[in-house]
Amino acid sequence: MKIVELDAKKLVGIRVVCPGDQYVSEIPRAAVHLKERLGEIKEVVNPARLIGAFVAGDFSEEEDGYWVCVEVDEVKEVPAGMVSIVVPGQKYAVLRHTGPHTEIRNSYKKLHQWIADNQLERLPRSWHLEITEEWGQEGINEIVTDLYDTVR
Repeated sequence: MKIVELDAKKLVGIRVVCPGDQYVSEIPRAAVHLKERLGEIKEVVNPARLIGAFVAGDFSEEEDGYWVCVEVDEVKEVPAGMVSIVVPGQKYAVLRHTGPHTEIRNSYKKLHQWIADNQLERLPRSWHLEITEEWGQEGINEIVTDLYDTVR
């Protein structure tokens, strides 16, 4: 686990909004759909890097959901059925999750405990990220993704 600071990220992708227990199946489905439509997105920084973004908590309808995205240099046009967001530069506690996507909650528990143990403050109302560097290389039951939990 480590602390990193990332610059602002301009993202284009698909927003997923569903009941909480359905995200585990809906997010991978949206990722497949985004990959099929990747050619429609202009100025993609790294087409192999998938970035998931979300606000941790039920604060408002605008913040509800999970954004399955790729980073772009500039948001010039957003393809039909997609959305764009800008995640500001922030400080994150980071943990690499390796294993089934159904076990990601356990990795978050470990990360949250590490944050508490290191006297950091979680910022649930900020954007949190999940960055997968080799998008599409993992099997359905095995993912490797870095969990970025916003802290101060």
